[in-house]
Amino acid sequence: MTRKNRVLILDDEANTLVTLRRALEMESYEVLTASTIAEARTRLAEANPDICLFDVRLPDGDGIELLASLIESSEVDTHALPPVVMMSGHAAIEDAVRALHLGARDFLEKPIGQERLLVTLKNTLELKYLERENRDLREKTGANTTSIEKLIGRSEAMTTLKEQIERVAKSEGRVLITGENGSGKDLIARAIHEYSLRAKESFISLNCAAVPKDLIESELFGHEKGAFTGAVSRKIGKFERADGGTLFLDEVGDMPMDMQVKLLRLLQNHELERVGGTSLIKIDVRVIAATNKDLEKEIEEGRFREDLYYRLNVVPLVSPPLRERKTDIPLLINQFLSDASARNHRRSPELSPGAMALLSNYQFPGNVRELNNLIERIVILVPRDKDLISEEDISAFIPTKKHSTKKHYRSGVKLSELVHDAERSIVAQALEAHNNVVAETARSLGVERSNFHKKLKALGLRS
Repeated sequence: MTRKNRVLILDDEANTLVTLRRALEMESYEVLTASTIAEARTRLAEANPDICLFDVRLPDGDGIELLASLIESSEVDTHALPPVVMMSGHAAIEDAVRALHLGARDFLEKPIGQERLLVTLKNTLELKYLERENRDLREKTGANTTSIEKLIGRSEAMTTLKEQIERVAKSEGRVLITGENGSGKDLIARAIHEYSLRAKESFISLNCAAVPKDLIESELFGHEKGAFTGAVSRKIGKFERADGGTLFLDEVGDMPMDMQVKLLRLLQNHELERVGGTSLIKIDVRVIAATNKDLEKEIEEGRFREDLYYRLNVVPLVSPPLRERKTDIPLLINQFLSDASARNHRRSPELSPGAMALLSNYQFPGNVRELNNLIERIVILVPRDKDLISEEDISAFIPTKKHSTKKHYRSGVKLSELVHDAERSIVAQALEAHNNVVAETARSLGVERSNFHKKLKALGLRS
């Protein structure tokens, strides 16, 4: 099912809004309207329009300045910003020049003829989609690195995984990716999307473990204004934003039980209802889920619904841990060295055979993520004039048995203080292993997240 192109019209003249809305709705556009810049900003945040029509002169400012502020805002990805067409009943050449220079796609003089309007919108949208295709083509030809190219490795496990990704991608089947933290489950999901027939549409992700239980429904389904305290405007949820494309539900094993019921219903009926809403909204979304948990065990212990598991687990994929594909470690190291050196503006060093062997034999409990962070740390901290990194250099950066068997007893120190110091050391190491992601660290230690936050403060590891 293809979603209608969504147009946002910003104009303070009621007659213009009515006329343009009727003309565009007859041509199967979905139309949103705003009469002030403040309203337009709200619509942009809520509805993710495909294209915008902005008037120049408005009660609370200038439409051209609005365009400029959107482009300059650090909160806006310019690739995600919808194309903007300016319009004015008091057109001046300098206004048109300024708007086009800032990035407007066209400048229309009022009154706008219906044929001119429709041609402008059609051409602008076609250009937008061509630009998106061009970015995709540049990625596939090496101008940018695709997600499957970031899945570095020639081991049997990685070769098999890449073949599975290419086969699965062209289907519409839901995929459940299992694997340890840091093993690349998000890259696998992105690679499936990039190879799929939905590649031109949105890839939206949500980490289910990172959203508070009382907000996850709003994050996924969206909400209407006034649906609950703090809902000051309508919010479009992740599912609607992914309409036509792919939604990646990371750490789906952490989804609350009541939300699992609602997700199951959506997967069955392909429709949702915003929180506080009264109408059902049809959607067409491919769901890819991932987890580091054993969901069959979670089902046995009553924490995950069996029927949802079978809905999600149409095609199972496993992201192998790094310790099971050690032959890939040298390839990963060389790529990470090159990338980290470029980011940190230094000549890329090499590793001595001893240094490479030391890293290849390390277990990497944090998997590829830990290796990547370790290489970046080495590139930053090893002297810039050093072109060959030795085994001795590496040993200063990785945990050893000596560190893991550290004695915490100190003569004359109370037991409570010794226990506090030992606990602090263990929690600090766990945080480092999980890239300082609190939710993942709490889960790995078997501690409830809110209690873990309190523990971090008590140990002096968080303010």
